[in-house]
Amino acid sequence: MEFITDREALRQHYRAPGDGAVKKELRLLDRHATSFLARSPFVLIGSSDGKGNADVTPKGDRPGFVAVLDDATIAIPDRPGNNRLDTLENVVANPAVGLLFLIPGMNETLRINGDARITADIGLREQLAAEGKPPVTVMVVAIKAVYMHCAKAFMRSELWLPGTWPDRTSLPTLGQILHDQLALADNAEALDRSLDESYRKSMW
Repeated sequence: MEFITDREALRQHYRAPGDGAVKKELRLLDRHATSFLARSPFVLIGSSDGKGNADVTPKGDRPGFVAVLDDATIAIPDRPGNNRLDTLENVVANPAVGLLFLIPGMNETLRINGDARITADIGLREQLAAEGKPPVTVMVVAIKAVYMHCAKAFMRSELWLPGTWPDRTSLPTLGQILHDQLALADNAEALDRSLDESYRKSMW
């Protein structure tokens, strides 16, 4: 198998992008992007460390949990998680991030690329508190590019159509997966109960 190793060789396999696909990229948030952020409860964050090791992590909360500080800056609170800090440690080493915002049921997405920094500023943390609990830190993103992404991936995958969803009971629970992968002594049912209890106590 041969692999494509340079941009020119890659471009030979594709048509040039349409004028609209190029011109739609903005440098600042407009009213449509701001409105999308106010309605989005979920974002995927792409990052990489100083050695090029990549990671994508989800962040979610109630719609509008990502704050617009101004038309060139947004803030993403870090709610309780597993404390691996994959994304945060990446950002400390390499500030470049790619963000993909979703609204349930909407096939179009909002993409934002920029440079991120991590702050524990108490004023910003209190501003982004949920259920009376401020985030431990906040990721502040200076925007370099913002644009809407077309619906094809979601249309092809039929992601939002319940009729295409698999029967959840046909899939293993996280407790079952962890039991098998880590050879844990606790049975899957006990692990699932422990996970459910953790979710109830540490959502915010």
